Amino acid sequence: MESEKISLGQIVYSKAGRDNGKYFIVVGKVGQQYVLISDGDLRKIEKPKKKKIKHIVIHDIVASDIKYKLESNIKVSNSDIMNSLKSVGLVNQSNSKEV
Repeated sequence: MESEKISLGQIVYSKAGRDNGKYFIVVGKVGQQYVLISDGDLRKIEKPKKKKIKHIVIHDIVASDIKYKLESNIKVSNSDIMNSLKSVGLVNQSNSKEV
């Protein structure tokens, strides 16, 4: 099943929904068909997005620092998630303009 391929801290890419085209980190699993994802910016760690596994592309990259914190029950901050995505070169483009 697809859910065995996904681990905590895994970097995924959304291919459906309003968040289409954005990168996230898996911060939890819900059953066999869903994961909880966060990007630390629009989807904060306090309120992650519940997403069907079939609507994401799974990358081989795992954010090991995030994985360690999640498995050890250490608090993960939004900046930790954003920094992990930036460190592998996967930064989401925001549509906001600078003033």
